[in-house]
Amino acid sequence: MHGLGRAKKPRQPPKADTVPTVIQPLARRVPESSPQPAVNNCAAPKMKTGEKVLRRRHTAGGRIAPDGSRSRRLNLAKVTESTPDCPAALVPKSERTPAHEAPCISVTYDGATMHHKSKKPMKEWKEITHYAGFDWARDHHLVVIVDQQGQIVADFQFEHSVEGWKSFHEKTAPFSHLAVAIETSQGGVVDQLLQGGYAVYPVNPTAAVSYRRRKAPSGTKTDQLDAWSLADALRVDGHGWKALQPMDELSLQLRLLCRDEVALIEQRTQLVNQLEQALVEYYPAALEAFDDWVNPSTWDFVIQFPTPECLVQAGKRKWEKFLHTHRLWRSETAEKRLAIFSRADQFKATAPITKAKSQLAVSLCRLLRTLQQQLDEYQNQIQELFKRHPDHNLFGSLPGAKTILAPRLLAAIGSDPDRYTTVEVLQCFAGSAPISFESGQIRKAKVRWACDKFLRHSVHLWANCFRRASAWGQAYYQKKRKDGMSHACALRCLAQRLLKIVFRMITDKKPYDAELHARNQVKHGSWVLGLVATPTAKTGE
Repeated sequence: MHGLGRAKKPRQPPKADTVPTVIQPLARRVPESSPQPAVNNCAAPKMKTGEKVLRRRHTAGGRIAPDGSRSRRLNLAKVTESTPDCPAALVPKSERTPAHEAPCISVTYDGATMHHKSKKPMKEWKEITHYAGFDWARDHHLVVIVDQQGQIVADFQFEHSVEGWKSFHEKTAPFSHLAVAIETSQGGVVDQLLQGGYAVYPVNPTAAVSYRRRKAPSGTKTDQLDAWSLADALRVDGHGWKALQPMDELSLQLRLLCRDEVALIEQRTQLVNQLEQALVEYYPAALEAFDDWVNPSTWDFVIQFPTPECLVQAGKRKWEKFLHTHRLWRSETAEKRLAIFSRADQFKATAPITKAKSQLAVSLCRLLRTLQQQLDEYQNQIQELFKRHPDHNLFGSLPGAKTILAPRLLAAIGSDPDRYTTVEVLQCFAGSAPISFESGQIRKAKVRWACDKFLRHSVHLWANCFRRASAWGQAYYQKKRKDGMSHACALRCLAQRLLKIVFRMITDKKPYDAELHARNQVKHGSWVLGLVATPTAKTGE
């Protein structure tokens, strides 16, 4: 690390390397028979700080980092290379993923985390006189401060501790009008900066790489270079950025609880997968008898009958008692399950495998029961906060949202229309709006992967539930399926329309009205209304 702790003598910034020439590969031409409409890719930059969504490789100046820039895994780089789009052959995989509240939920956190209101008012851009680049780490941080002429006036490193942050405040005290650029929008570092009253400007990791390459195109990377490039980027391009805005405590707590609940659901999914794999190796009869291993009754079954031998020795009366006790007795499945229980020991593993894997299966079932208790507590707290929220009636009126998705949609979307300048911004933020690529005669539309994954999954689940609760939603979905779209693509198209409704709801502060929406469909001559009316007429005949 160069020049740590020296802030007395200003020095000139290092010289930038020569920019190498990059040859882009030729894009495949789209047939003229299926042109794609142009998509407004400039909608996302209109969002507030911490909400800006960027497409990978698109690194124009002034792009703000989405939440979760830092990986939760250890020993990973802050910036990962963009992955290619999935081939068309993999699209049917979405058919096997149920779009409802189930263990099949996977979320990557990159939505903006809301913070407590700072004690000091946010500074306007015209008041900023110095710009800091903050290269953060787990145990220490490096800061480079430049003035309005781009001269480095401070360059130091400090530990992530009480003494370290005291030294940070002391060294930045001479710069009363200071703005900070950092490569994340959440975490303890950002929280400390907001508590100190600093104007915090998150930078997208992909944009941070471009800013560093603008200073050193040769590929040189150091912590000091990262901090300096962020500080200079804030000085040059920061006038088009927006600082993080704190939000109220109730919305903050609701959002964090919903996100943590999804994280616990992911852990439950991992444990269920491990349990099923263990049963495959020594207890195939249990997998044949039960399909839903997220149901706590199946965990109790493994705990009460840990091996095929124990199940057969228990006898028919205990089998029937278990099914009745756990409310699993169904006339159409009871006899089949009893027959499976009676021959469970005919196809089994050897004794060593059975003893080892049965211990693992029982341990996993007990962990799942404990985890499910915590999930139930989370759900109770979320419901309590949702009832206390002033806008709970808006999202509670959404068809298909019910008690689980309504709080999650409120936490992910929010109820402040100023957070999104237009509905297009909300659609880009949720990932339902495609991205366009145009070059000469080539015109393409692709899936928008760079978005708030928490919001994306919440809207995806709600779209699938909405089509089951709404006649026009189901008709719209079926029309897209008949046009050759996959299940996931049809839900994205439906979500694109639903987000328009939600944006109007939070703008007018009025709950969803199915009759009003039907009248608007008639007024504007919606083609969806014709699809809904046709099956009804046939049924009446």
